[in-house]
Amino acid sequence: MDKHARIYVAGHRGLVGSAIVRNLEAKGYTHILKRTHAELDLTDAAATDAFFAEHKPEYVFLAAAKVGGIVANNSYPAEFIRDNLVIQANVIHSAWKHGVTRLMFLGSSCIYPKMAPQPMREDCLLTGPLEPTNRPYALAKIAGIEMCWSYNRQYGTKYLAVMPTNLYGPGDNYHPENSHVIPALLRKFHEAKQRGDRTVTIWGTGTPRREFLYSDDMADACVFLMKLPEDRYTSLLGSDESVSGRFEPPLVNVGVGEDVTIKELAGLVGKVVGFDGELVFDTSKPDGTPRKLMDVSRLNGMGWRAATTLRSGLADAYRDFTRQAT
Repeated sequence: MDKHARIYVAGHRGLVGSAIVRNLEAKGYTHILKRTHAELDLTDAAATDAFFAEHKPEYVFLAAAKVGGIVANNSYPAEFIRDNLVIQANVIHSAWKHGVTRLMFLGSSCIYPKMAPQPMREDCLLTGPLEPTNRPYALAKIAGIEMCWSYNRQYGTKYLAVMPTNLYGPGDNYHPENSHVIPALLRKFHEAKQRGDRTVTIWGTGTPRREFLYSDDMADACVFLMKLPEDRYTSLLGSDESVSGRFEPPLVNVGVGEDVTIKELAGLVGKVVGFDGELVFDTSKPDGTPRKLMDVSRLNGMGWRAATTLRSGLADAYRDFTRQAT
């Protein structure tokens, strides 16, 4: 990417989108296109098309999405599948129509089957049933991958999907009900510490294993991939299965390649926050998928690895939370 290329970051206020903007700015990119939801509603096809027609972005990071944790996914399944499908369809189609050079679609590790072999490789896609608690969201993201793949096959576009593991970091959503596990735990432990509680209750058994990636590392991986030389980038865009006979979606996993139990994570969060009480596990609440660990050998083989440890990332996230809380 030329330093003066027109780069549109859809969802620039979100956890990943804001990190991508920080990464691009730090690397000297000068023409970053940003629009808030109030300025551009990506569920509006006509407005999305008009934006692309006027500004002609050359590169697009599609990080805009409706996201949330288990509670949000269970409470608003219709919105999770509808809004994400519409956003993806509008942006991807407008990108093709107006000649975008490269597009990167950001998905989620929940696209993989609930009982997928661990660690999960890219070719695990569509090999089994999904986790029911977030199936509407997962299906929308799978449709986004298929849409990128279809446009690549039919129109010769260069659209790549990247699937991050569980993300956390500055700019996260710390809502007490609609947040993901790390921001939810940070808030829960912080408030327990303030109240002087001696216990903190954690949903589930604490045994599920999860992998966590710092948002600035995710952004760095995205920019790394988007900047790849043409031959290396094109090699990631998948093949026409009807011709090649191989299932090769335009898909790259992004993660750290190691996981922890929810109990271990809660212990780390407690230490970072400074809570010295006990953990209580509410086994009446759902655990979700038993394990979600990404196989990141494809990305590592290209020369990229995550740089932030979980402990240091949690400390940064907690500082961000306390800034938001004051």
